[in-house]
Amino acid sequence: MILAVLFANAEGNILIERFHGVPAEERLHWRSFLVKLGADNLRGVKNEELLVACHKSVYIVYTVLGDVSIYVVGKDAYDELALSEVIFTITSAVKDVCGKPPTERRFLDKYGRICLCLDEIVWKGYLENTEKDRIKRLIRLKPPTEF
Repeated sequence: MILAVLFANAEGNILIERFHGVPAEERLHWRSFLVKLGADNLRGVKNEELLVACHKSVYIVYTVLGDVSIYVVGKDAYDELALSEVIFTITSAVKDVCGKPPTERRFLDKYGRICLCLDEIVWKGYLENTEKDRIKRLIRLKPPTEF
């Protein structure tokens, strides 16, 4: 299961978060842990260069895209290899929505469409869609013509 998807800015402020199956009392711990992990390791990392960590039998894959850090946390079937596919799909969708690797301002300007993409990619803790064209069709908010 994909436990969490978080987007944070360079200062460590959370821009978007999606938790699945994580109790409310543990979410603050995960937020602070992921932001600290990024602050310690993401300096000087190239865009879309993936970093991997393991914490309490949970896998974490994280990267930088423009001014935004992206963290994906999973367990069980979602090991580092599966999470790398998830994060690749998310970064591709964000770049499509923003037109390029986003600045924080551009990311916030496109917040609604990014949230729609995220909802189409990860649904209730499971990877739902990886196909770029299908995700683009689904976020138009029109009835799908073909599947």
